[in-house]
Amino acid sequence: MSSLAYAAFLASGWLLAYVFVGYPIGIRLLARLSPRRVDKQPVTPSVSVIMVVQNGAPYIQSKLANLYTLNYPQDLLEIIVVCDGCRDGTAALARQYGDPRVRVIDFVPRRGKAVCLNSAVVRARGDVLMLTEVRQKLAPIALRELVANLADPKVGVVGGELLPANNETAFAEGIDAYWRYEKMIRLAESQSGSTIGVSNALYAIRRDLYEPLPPATMLDDLLIPMRVIARGRRVVFEPRALAWDRTVQHPEEDRERRIHNFVGHCQLIRLAPWLLSPQENPVWLRFVSHKLLRLATPWLLLTVALMSTLLVRRHAACAVTLALLLAGACLVAAGRWQPTLTRWLPVRLAVTFFYLNLFSAQALVAFARNRGSLPW
Repeated sequence: MSSLAYAAFLASGWLLAYVFVGYPIGIRLLARLSPRRVDKQPVTPSVSVIMVVQNGAPYIQSKLANLYTLNYPQDLLEIIVVCDGCRDGTAALARQYGDPRVRVIDFVPRRGKAVCLNSAVVRARGDVLMLTEVRQKLAPIALRELVANLADPKVGVVGGELLPANNETAFAEGIDAYWRYEKMIRLAESQSGSTIGVSNALYAIRRDLYEPLPPATMLDDLLIPMRVIARGRRVVFEPRALAWDRTVQHPEEDRERRIHNFVGHCQLIRLAPWLLSPQENPVWLRFVSHKLLRLATPWLLLTVALMSTLLVRRHAACAVTLALLLAGACLVAAGRWQPTLTRWLPVRLAVTFFYLNLFSAQALVAFARNRGSLPW
């Protein structure tokens, strides 16, 4: 029994080390030793900007105004606003903007984002689809930077970079640190081939590569890129295509979005089981390393903690690991008990790591209880 427990301890520990240290280092080395360049060119194809909005009245007119600051030929640009069951007058405000290039589709009752995207793409006239959300502000150069990558025929999808508009609390600063770490991995993936997923805030795809999404799809920003990779095109990250969004300031504000995101990953495996096949998924190792093993983190941590407790007197490695886990738990407890302590970087990072994995564990429970759908 003790040998099995120690094997479980070693396996879980090595997987955790691989996910958070080994894979990021490995993918950065690959990007440096075997880079794959993108042939960017200043091209200007016709573009359809698509926004799916749910109750976006506070943002819609400022977002439309922001889109018209894009440094791009206005006669090659159209904007499709899809109101998904909006009850706050979003559709009327969009129509009041008074520009014939703004087209509004108003769905009542709510259909879900995937259905809305499919409907918008059918109506789109552009050769390129730029998907964005209503809250974020885009840099004027963002669209040009995205489509410049699409001048390379090997590139099918380009994702932009999401930046925080404000960091007013320690939790927001912790989330920002996590996002910088995530962007480092995405950039290395992009430079060495293809990145896994893009940001909903800003990404572009060749229109002829878009495949209709299953109606219940929760993560279009992951399924769409993975489908494009499976068709032999690259998905790249463009750090010069910038979008800004307000960072959540407290864990309670972030909980529903995070759980939705984590459940979406679970659902994706059910919708697209080919992602788990090394024969069908060209970036299988990246997908497993970057996405699936992240979802397993809370359960790997639990296994390490339990096995360390059982074997603390038999193996020095278990004793050291248990001490480190207890130290981390103390940092989290201190940060929750006395929020001012989160000004100290180790406490801030420990608290952020705790909440992200708590939400991940809750997502798996929610997915199991609701058989793959969420109650909201």
